[in-house]
Amino acid sequence: MRRMFLLAGMAIAFASPALAQSIGGDYAVEGTNLDGSSYGGTAKIVLTSETTCEIYWTTGPSTSQGICMRNGNAFSAGYVMGEAIGLVIYQVMDDGSMEGIWTIAGQPGTGTENLRPQ
Repeated sequence: MRRMFLLAGMAIAFASPALAQSIGGDYAVEGTNLDGSSYGGTAKIVLTSETTCEIYWTTGPSTSQGICMRNGNAFSAGYVMGEAIGLVIYQVMDDGSMEGIWTIAGQPGTGTENLRPQ
């Protein structure tokens, strides 16, 4: 029994870096703004460690960038768009896509955003 727990623990330890690494890459973006209107674009996630990264979005004429972090199936990013600071929280799905909600400091409500690997 102890051996089974040891093997399970080792499997989890070795799987964690693979989970983090699988998040890097290019994504198609589909979302809704705070007013409910839709938008689309692209995002690029660049790994900076096993759990941290940088993220870059291009949606229409707007660009923004931020720092991001993964913890299990939770993925979040703090970002700057113009002079506004924002936060997005995604759930990483089994197929590698992400479903999330976002907000911007000083603005009421939340928007939605989905990332699909390209």
